Amino acid sequence: MEDGTQHLGHCMVDMKELSANPEGLTAAGVLTPKLPQVEFSLACNDLVASGRDRKPNALVQVSVIDPHKQHLVFHAYTEIVEANKDPLFLTGVTFPSEYPASPETLVKLTVYDAKNKSQESSRFLGNATFSIGDLLRAKDERLTLSLRSSDVACAAGTVVVSRLKMGEMEEVDVDNITTDIPSQKCPLVCESASHACVDRENNPLTGPVFRNPICKVYRFQTVESKWMLVREQMEECTLSFSVPKQLLSLYIQEDVSRVQDLRELGELSPHWDNLRMEVMTRYGGIINSYQETLAELDKVTGQSFKPSCCKAQKSLEFIPINLHTQRMRVTCPRKTDAFYDIVTVGAPAAHFQGFKCGGLQRLLNRYEAEKKSFSTAYQCIYYSPEHTAKAQEVLSTMSLLQPLITGLADQLLQAAQERSSTGLRDALKSLSDKTEQFVHTLKDELVKSALLALHAARPGYVSKNQKQTTAQGGQHQGHIHQGGDQNQTPVQALPGHSPATLITESTAVCNNVEGSQTPTRGESGPLPLKHQDSIPHHKEYDEEEWDRVWANVAKSLNCVIAMVDKLHEDDNSKQDPVPEQQLADVITSHNPGDWREQLCPLVTRLKECVREVVEKAKRAMTFVLLQEAACSIPQGFLLQQRRDVVFSQALAALACGFIMKLHAGIQDKSFLRQLHLVGLVAQFESLLSTYSEEIGMLEDMEVGISDLQKVVFKITKAKTDDLSDLQPLVCGRRDHFTIEVPLPRLVFQTLPEELKEGKPLRVFPVLFNVGINEQQTLAERFGDISLQERINQKNFEMLEAYYKSLSEKVPLECLPCFQTQTDIKGLLETLGQNVVTKKRKNVEILWIAATICRRLNGIRFTSCKSAKDRTSMSVTLEQCALLRDEHQLSKDFFIRALDCMRSRLTQGDIGQWEDPEAGAVTENKPASRHFYPIALLLVSSHLLVVWLILSLVFLLAKYQ
Repeated sequence: MEDGTQHLGHCMVDMKELSANPEGLTAAGVLTPKLPQVEFSLACNDLVASGRDRKPNALVQVSVIDPHKQHLVFHAYTEIVEANKDPLFLTGVTFPSEYPASPETLVKLTVYDAKNKSQESSRFLGNATFSIGDLLRAKDERLTLSLRSSDVACAAGTVVVSRLKMGEMEEVDVDNITTDIPSQKCPLVCESASHACVDRENNPLTGPVFRNPICKVYRFQTVESKWMLVREQMEECTLSFSVPKQLLSLYIQEDVSRVQDLRELGELSPHWDNLRMEVMTRYGGIINSYQETLAELDKVTGQSFKPSCCKAQKSLEFIPINLHTQRMRVTCPRKTDAFYDIVTVGAPAAHFQGFKCGGLQRLLNRYEAEKKSFSTAYQCIYYSPEHTAKAQEVLSTMSLLQPLITGLADQLLQAAQERSSTGLRDALKSLSDKTEQFVHTLKDELVKSALLALHAARPGYVSKNQKQTTAQGGQHQGHIHQGGDQNQTPVQALPGHSPATLITESTAVCNNVEGSQTPTRGESGPLPLKHQDSIPHHKEYDEEEWDRVWANVAKSLNCVIAMVDKLHEDDNSKQDPVPEQQLADVITSHNPGDWREQLCPLVTRLKECVREVVEKAKRAMTFVLLQEAACSIPQGFLLQQRRDVVFSQALAALACGFIMKLHAGIQDKSFLRQLHLVGLVAQFESLLSTYSEEIGMLEDMEVGISDLQKVVFKITKAKTDDLSDLQPLVCGRRDHFTIEVPLPRLVFQTLPEELKEGKPLRVFPVLFNVGINEQQTLAERFGDISLQERINQKNFEMLEAYYKSLSEKVPLECLPCFQTQTDIKGLLETLGQNVVTKKRKNVEILWIAATICRRLNGIRFTSCKSAKDRTSMSVTLEQCALLRDEHQLSKDFFIRALDCMRSRLTQGDIGQWEDPEAGAVTENKPASRHFYPIALLLVSSHLLVVWLILSLVFLLAKYQ
C-alpha cells in the first residue's frame, strides 16, 4: 500500500486526486447554478463473460468527462459482484451538492469482468456515457444504456442508472443480488422525511474545520425486506496543522518566559549561576528548534493532513498522522436518519525520535529513578514529580489570578464611585472568592522551603552550622524552621475561609480603619511593604517574613470587607427617620462621593500585597524548577521535547473530535446539559501490538492520552460570522490548556447560560488497546503483554468512575437511545470481566468499550500505527455491527456490506485493465498498487496455523 493514501468508508483512494475539484466540468466561461445532491444506483443486465458457461465478476468504474478538454477524471467505482450476469450493485454513486457538476456534466461508465480478486488485470466488457441532465430529464429519472464493447458485432449487455430518491418504491428481484437469498420482492430505496446530505463546506459551523469531503453511498437490505441507504462522508481536518502551530507558539512563549524568570532570580553563588546558565542554554536550544519547526510549518499550504509516509519527517513531527473524520449516515424506512461519527488517526508517538530506548512511559519511569543520583551529582535538592507539578501549578494560578484580582478591585472602586450598593456587593463577592483562591494556592510548605533554599543559594551565604562552629555555640536569633507547626498560618486563622468569616474577623482587625488608612507594624492591619530585589545576604533568613507577607493579603481583604460593610451600614442609617440635627451631622460627615475615597487606599493596599506575594512566590517556584532542570540535563529536556510532540498530536485529534461532537449535538438540550455538568468521555481505541517498535508507540500514546486530562474547552461567541473568526483558539501553558471554540452569534444565543458564561468543559480521555496483527501473536506466545493489561485495567477504572459521576448528576434518560437493551452498568461489568480475563487478542474489550462510549454520548477514536489497515478493519466492522444491531441489517447482507466498505480497488488498478476506447481520452492515474489486506479481525484458523509453523521454523533456524 502506498503511503499518503487514505480510505473512505475505508476504501483506498488517492485523497489529493478525489478531493481536488475537477476543472472544466461545465462550458468554459459559463456559470451554472449548483445542482442538488445527485445519487444514483447501478445495475447491469445480460453481461457476457469470455468463457462459455461462465458468469462474469462485474465491476463498474465511474469517471467524469470534461467535454471541452476531453479529460477523464476518476470519480468512483462499485464493488465486485461475483458470478452474476445481471448484477445489482450495492455501492452507489454520489455527487454532493458542493461538487462542481452541472446538467452538461458527462459521466462514463466502464464495466469490467474482474474474473477473480487475485488478478492484477481483467477483461473490458463495455462502456456507456450519459449526462447528468439526461438522468434528471428521463422518465422516473432512470436510464437504460447499451454497453459498447470492443467487438461491435457482439452484444455486451446493458447498464441501468436509477437516481436514488426518498419516498419512491421500486420492485426488484433480489435474486440478482445474491444467490443465497430466496427470490422475493423488496423496495429499491427507502422512505425518509429528510434527504439532504450534510453540506459541510457551506455550513458555517464546520466549514473552517473540515474540508475535502469524500462521499460514498450504499444500499443494504433489512430483515423486513426493506432497503436502507448508508452514506459515508470522510473529511480532512484543518486542526491537523492549526492546533500544533498554536501549541508551538505557546511552547516558545512559555520557555522564553521561563528564561526571563531565571534571569530575574537575582545574584546567585557561582555554582548555581553556572547551572542557571546551562539551563538557559538548553532552553535556548529548544526555543530555536521550535521556531525552526514553526517556520517550516508556516510554509505548508493547502495540505490538511500528514500522510503516513511522512511520519518520520522532523518538520512534521508535531502533526498527527492521517487525521480524518468519518460520519456514517443511515436512512431507514419511516425512521429519523441516524449519524455515527468516528475520528481516525495514527497513534500519537514520536516517530522521528524513534523507539530504540522505548517510549515515554518507560523513559519517564527510568528518568525518575535516576534523578536522585543526578541531584546528588549536581548538588541540587531532589524534588518529586508532585513537587514540580505543584510549582508549575502555583506559577500558572498566580499568573491567572493576579490580573483577575486587579480587575475586580478596579470594578469595586467603580461601583463605589457610582454609589451602587448592588454593584459593590457583587464586585466584593467576586473579589473575595478570587483572593481566597489566591491565598489557598500559596498555602503550601513548598513555597516556604523554596524561599529558604533560594536564600542559601545567594553569594556569601553561611550555614547555621558554620556559624555555630565559628561562634563556639553562640546563640543566634532568627532560628530557621522548616515546616514548623507552632505558628498558625494565615489561612488557618480564617475558619472556613468564606467571605462571611472574613467579614466577621475583620471587625476586630479594622474597627478603626477610617482613622488609619495605612497601618503600621504595631497595628492590627497588614504590615508595611518592603520593596527589595532579593533577601539581604548579610542577615539571617527570617522564615516568618513569608508568613507575614502572605497574611497581609488576607488582612488587607478583611479591611476592604469591613469598609464596605461600614459604608452599607451608614447608607442604611441615612434612610431611617432621624432628628434634624443628627441628619445634618451625617450629611456633614459624609460627602456624596466619599465611598471611593475611603475604599481607594485599602484597595490599593490589597493590590500591592498581592503583587509582593507574587514576586516572592514566583522567585521561589522558579528556583524549584531551576533545580529540577539542572539535575535532569540533558535527559529531562529531551523527554520534555518528546512529550511536547506526542501531546501535540493527541490534542489535535481531541480538538477535532470535540468540535465534531459539539456541532452534531448543538441542538440537543440533553447533550448540552451533560456537557456542562459532567463533561464528555473520549475513548481512544488502539490496535498497536506489544511487540518491537510498537511497544514504544504504545508507551508514547499512553502518556499523550493521559496528558489530555489537563485540557478544558470553552465555548465563545465569534466576533463575526466570518469563517476566519470561527477557528478554535488554543491558550495556556504545559500544565493547563484551554481550547476556545467560537460559534456564530445566532447559534451562541441558543446555548444554556452555563455555556454562554464560558464554563470550562472537561473531557475524560480513556485508552483501550488490543493488538490484532501477527506481531501480537508473537508477543502473546513469546513476549510480554503486561503493558496492554495495565493500560486496559487502569482506563477501565477511569471509565467506571466517569459513569458513576455521570449517573449522579445527569438522568440516564438524557443519554442516547439504542435498539439493544443492554444497560450501561451491565456493559461495564462485562468489560471489567474481559479486562481481567487472560484471552489472546480479546477484541471484545474494544467492541464493548466502543459501545459504552456511544451510549455515554462520548467521542470515538480509532488508531493503529498509521490509521490505515488495522484502523479500516476495525471501523468497517464496527459500522456493519451498528447496521445489524441498530438498523436490522439482514444477516445475509452482513458480509456483503463489509466487503463493500472494505473494497480496496484503486484507480491505479483499473488503469491497468484494458479499455479499447481509452485512447479517446487521457485518464489520471494515481501511483497506487493493487492491495487486498488480510481481514485481521476475521482471519481463518488454518492460515494462522500455517503462519505460526513458518514463524517457529524461522526462529529455530535462527538460534541453531
